[in-house]
Amino acid sequence: MKIAIAYPPIESPNGTPLLSQNRQFQYFRAPTYIYPMVPAYAASLLQANGYDVLWLDGIAEKWTYGQFIREIERARPDLMIMETKTPVVKTTWRQVKELHERFPGMLTVLVGDHVSWNPQETMDRCPVDYILSGGDYDFLSLSLANHLTRGADLEGGIWWRENGAARNSGRLDMRAHRLDSLPFIDRQLTRWKLYAYKNGNYKYTPGTYTFAGRDCWWGRCTFCVWEFNLYPQGTYRVHSVERMLNEVQALADLGVREIFDDTGTLPGGAWLTQFAKGMIDRGYNKHTRFGHNMRFNLLTQDQYALMGKAGFRFILYGLESGNQKTLDRLDKGIRADKIEEELRWVKGAGLSPHLTVMIGYPWETADDSQRTVDFVQDLFSKGLVDTLQGTIVIPYPGTPLYDQCKENGWLKTQDWDRYDMRESVMLNPISDEQIRGYVQQLYTAFMSPRFIARQALSIRSVRDVQFLATAGIRVAGHLIDFRKKQAASRGVEQVE
Repeated sequence: MKIAIAYPPIESPNGTPLLSQNRQFQYFRAPTYIYPMVPAYAASLLQANGYDVLWLDGIAEKWTYGQFIREIERARPDLMIMETKTPVVKTTWRQVKELHERFPGMLTVLVGDHVSWNPQETMDRCPVDYILSGGDYDFLSLSLANHLTRGADLEGGIWWRENGAARNSGRLDMRAHRLDSLPFIDRQLTRWKLYAYKNGNYKYTPGTYTFAGRDCWWGRCTFCVWEFNLYPQGTYRVHSVERMLNEVQALADLGVREIFDDTGTLPGGAWLTQFAKGMIDRGYNKHTRFGHNMRFNLLTQDQYALMGKAGFRFILYGLESGNQKTLDRLDKGIRADKIEEELRWVKGAGLSPHLTVMIGYPWETADDSQRTVDFVQDLFSKGLVDTLQGTIVIPYPGTPLYDQCKENGWLKTQDWDRYDMRESVMLNPISDEQIRGYVQQLYTAFMSPRFIARQALSIRSVRDVQFLATAGIRVAGHLIDFRKKQAASRGVEQVE
């Protein structure tokens, strides 16, 4: 059986769609290409089990849709696996319909957080053959392939059609999936260099991703679609430290200079200590930089110091708001009044902190939004933050935030096309124009004279100059992404 892991191009005047390996979808003017980790594991696992696998990422390849179709005509796969998300699911439905018309002998499979939330909706709206629910669609891809070619029983979590009705294989139990049983990702098969350069998480290139765990041990943030649709509480699992260290070595042998691990929260405690010490003992800290996602109020000053010695460089924190009442409502489990002290530990260890912040909560006033902006700008002015991503809050279906919006009548629309972060889809005390304006203010924190002077004084190499120039281009792109005046209204669809 010939199996394609595919991302059909999505041609939009709004920019490049951030679809793969992304918890929050948006279009970027300055393109970013993120390595799709679970699909890459799926491709590698299928190939290791004797299947002929194709990697067709039309987005990262910068193909037109016509070029993508020609690649399918040339390769003629028997089965195509595609990832989708809420803001592009209607586009995916149209693409599946067209693919079935053009290639009637090819089976289609959809994966991702939206179809995991409501498989029946997608079964009703397009002629897809199979849906793999949950986040372990690497393991489920193999289960499906073995079922189709070898008659093996299906694991739970798989949907299909039978006599015109949607059927499923029962409850998915991801706890039975041992991550260390997966082969290393075949980086050549999955064309790793497509994702090795245009990514703001890298200072040193070529860079690549790892995925030590699935996905976040906290698993309670009410806005996080991965924590509820893909990896709900009780399913958090990690690779062993030994396995991760061996993967770092394999990536270094490929010429990788910086690694970003995209686990929702990198394991802390003994796992992190052993991993950091292993990086030092094996000498990886001398030539490989490492970045990852982390929660505030988890690590100690000594742990940060150890990470600095171990070659860690970049740490991404989900701050989300500078208002404690919002952090509590989101069930973040962090204290805003402890963040400045922790960032001093981070900077003291020589690490580079990055914040993600969201604007547009339906309970936040203009004063609340301004308080978040002021909080972030103060951290920048004190030299405690290096980079930032500002976004508009989107209540993805399947999250407690979405359910809360439904219960309170906060949703403006359930037209999934409008969940692309170009506007708020929730009723707010402030206007969409104000929301985008506050996001722009977050990005202009980069432009304070003190911050610019500090960055200029930090330059030690041509690489530093290149990194700062690239960061400036990305900031300019984000200012356009969130410009106050957007294109003409896309209309209003009634909430069902």
